[in-house]
Amino acid sequence: MRYLTLDGRDAMYDMANLKKLSVLGEGAPEAMKAFWAFDKAALKDGVVPKKYKELMAVAVALTTQCPYCLEIHRAVAVTAGATQEELAETALVAAALRAGAAVTHATHLMGGGRVRGSLCEGKRVSPWSGHDETVARSG
Repeated sequence: MRYLTLDGRDAMYDMANLKKLSVLGEGAPEAMKAFWAFDKAALKDGVVPKKYKELMAVAVALTTQCPYCLEIHRAVAVTAGATQEELAETALVAAALRAGAAVTHATHLMGGGRVRGSLCEGKRVSPWSGHDETVARSG
């Protein structure tokens, strides 16, 4: 079921919902104040320039598929000097990482998973490290 605004827009992702952040803050003022301070500190210009931080935020927003974050961080990235080409490459990096995660997670489907008594029991195998790490098993 979709909920629409009076003018027919999708209410779930209506940017007007962001006006309700103040109501959220009234419900948990200390936590909200801490959140905004953290957000401001994390995204301010620093060793990593603001434009790159905003491009990272766009990539994360693409992977979490948050339309609010997409719109906000796209606009700030452009204001910080990001080009359409940089946004396009950022989108494809995000897509590659999502695809890569699906492919690497698919390895859990191969061979029926972990079987007691198998060579991998109690080990975490990393294809990048070149060695196995023993994992403590509980139970």
